[in-house]
Amino acid sequence: MQSKINYFGLAGGIATIVLVDVSVFVPWWVLSVGQGLVKANVTPVYTDFNIVGNAFTVPLLLAMNVASVLFMTAGGVAILAYSVLPSKSYAKRLLGFGYSKPLFSLIVFVVLLVALQQILRMTVNLNVPLFGSATSVLPQSITSGTTVTLLMQAEFQWPFYLAIASAGLCLAARFYHKKIVSPVLTTAVSTLPTAGTSNAESKPI
Repeated sequence: MQSKINYFGLAGGIATIVLVDVSVFVPWWVLSVGQGLVKANVTPVYTDFNIVGNAFTVPLLLAMNVASVLFMTAGGVAILAYSVLPSKSYAKRLLGFGYSKPLFSLIVFVVLLVALQQILRMTVNLNVPLFGSATSVLPQSITSGTTVTLLMQAEFQWPFYLAIASAGLCLAARFYHKKIVSPVLTTAVSTLPTAGTSNAESKPI
């Protein structure tokens, strides 16, 4: 019997591994404040900040980034292993473990961005855009009564859209799995002898 391959899962697994690699160097989302005053480069696997030319990371965020690297890499490897052997007995467990990782990472990333935006708006009245540009006035409590207006610009970079494609491919692999295993099961059932046929063949002529 010809070996079947889930090409959606194969493409999704490769895209996930590539996504993890490029996200270390290219952010999913970038926020710039003023003319080189503050810049934030944010991805699930690496996040850093740049204030007046001084780059730094936050230890808690770095720990979360490392966990995300392991999480997404494990999902990518699992979906790749499943895709080349989707008819094996353990294939469905690999699929169940791997296909949701890119989608889960994408959802958590977007939810955290939106939550951060709302928290800053409600606590310090900063209007941080998710994309595009916006002006915001800093609270006078931290500017000694001086009115300071900042221009903020935000945009999603191409790895974010690769993450969407990766999540979509892995999700498609989950639904396509039924089309791969169903013909195999149908073939196996059709080759089983029926009771009537077996008895007929056992009678002497």
